[in-house]
Amino acid sequence: MSTTSPARWVGSARTKVGTGLDTFGEMVLIGARSARYAVVDVVTGRFAWREFTEQAWFMVRVALLPTILVAIPFGVIVAVQVGAVAQQIGAVSFTGAVNSIGVLRQGAPLVTSLLMAGAVGSAMCAQIGSQTVREEVDAMKVMGLDPVRRLVAPRMVAAVLVGLLLNAVVAATAMLTGYVLNVGAGEVSSGAYLGSFASFAQPTDLLLAEGKAAIFGFLATIVACQKGLSAKGGPKGVADAVNASVVLSVIALAVVNVAITQGYTMLVPQRIA
Repeated sequence: MSTTSPARWVGSARTKVGTGLDTFGEMVLIGARSARYAVVDVVTGRFAWREFTEQAWFMVRVALLPTILVAIPFGVIVAVQVGAVAQQIGAVSFTGAVNSIGVLRQGAPLVTSLLMAGAVGSAMCAQIGSQTVREEVDAMKVMGLDPVRRLVAPRMVAAVLVGLLLNAVVAATAMLTGYVLNVGAGEVSSGAYLGSFASFAQPTDLLLAEGKAAIFGFLATIVACQKGLSAKGGPKGVADAVNASVVLSVIALAVVNVAITQGYTMLVPQRIA
């Protein structure tokens, strides 16, 4: 037992690492192909606009209401916590800057990534996974149609645009909620709240937030589609693919968010009032 157990453990670890690398490689290939197909098909007029429109509307219907319902309590939590700390240290006049810039740079993109991975990505993976187990994807290949071109590329473009929309909705809703709570409670005047935000905010903050949202939409789509296209084993296989898609998307988006934020902090000079 003492000699075989370590060997089995090493073999299992190698198998999992190999499977993970294969999955990562497939995602890179699908991402590159879908991006190339999207650009080439738009230029040549072969882009599946109908599929794009249907998927974009489907994503909006699935994610818009949860986005608003999540953004409001998120804005309340941030406003309450920031306001309490600002009162303790005597920096109430800077509440608007801390609250709004924190929401814009970090809060809104993170909420958007969770919604893209949980609501949009899971629905997308379930849809493509169902087509895969019913052999509809194989039928497309037999007819000479590329599933990445017909299924993934339109969804990728739609997810990027919807991600930008959701990020704007989250940011506006959370920032407005923070403004109403802090100014409405009389903790800070409207002019001081907006003035502090205008003093420290810069256009690159908005570009950072929207750039994150676009990247998150792209990554969530690629992960969901890869898992959907590799689903097997009937309904249980589709359920397993959806679960793996959500978990992997959340982890990937969190890692990418840290990398982008660190790079932004290092490369973009921060504004000093």
